[in-house]
Amino acid sequence: MPVEAGVRERGGFARFAFVAAFGLCTLVFAGLGIWQIERRSWKLDLIARVEVRIHGAPVAAPGPVEWTRIGATTDDYRRVELHGRYLDAPDTLTMAVTERGPGFWVHAPFRSDAGFTVLVNRGFVPENRRGPGERRATEDKDTKVVGLLRLSEPGGGFLRSNDPAAGRWYSRDMAAIAAAGRLGEVAPYFVDADAASEPGPLPQGGMTQVSFRNTHLIYALTWFCLALMSAGAAVFLVRRGSGEPSAS
Repeated sequence: MPVEAGVRERGGFARFAFVAAFGLCTLVFAGLGIWQIERRSWKLDLIARVEVRIHGAPVAAPGPVEWTRIGATTDDYRRVELHGRYLDAPDTLTMAVTERGPGFWVHAPFRSDAGFTVLVNRGFVPENRRGPGERRATEDKDTKVVGLLRLSEPGGGFLRSNDPAAGRWYSRDMAAIAAAGRLGEVAPYFVDADAASEPGPLPQGGMTQVSFRNTHLIYALTWFCLALMSAGAAVFLVRRGSGEPSAS
């Protein structure tokens, strides 16, 4: 009958559209799964390289000639050492959340014997002990600092911008901190002092948290499962359509 044929034709077109949509979703989901596998491989390689840097022998902190070549993939978390003196300038406190609870990282400008200035993260102080009198003062003498090179964190923290005028720092933005403290040109990185350089009690050095979120395998499995489900739905529709009786 013409009406039945028209209904069957429209149903066939709708089925084809759904099969095409499920087929496209299968390709997209499979591609995302493969991308997550590649990201996981990259993350594992990064973790391995960072582990080597953390436990390697310290090298001289890079000077101005090398600053333009510093990058996260080659230098972040590298062990470095500085020789020189702390400058007679106020510390800068930046927000910190650690295993000891909330508080602040204490940053002090350090003038290297090589002639450049670096901000050194001397370590952690609790929120209720942020006053200058609560922490050990820097000494006006030749000092050696060993720690981990960390790249500047411009802009601010999550949903919170730095407020230099009010002295509120949510990220360790070296250029902004230097400008607020009138320190002149400083290195585009800071150094997290280790526990031997800043033994405490306050500030307490050596509290750098080295961790990388690695959930790529979970995401990959999720995308592959969605790809299988889409492929299964497409196969079901194709079989269902092929099983319908043809119009006589």
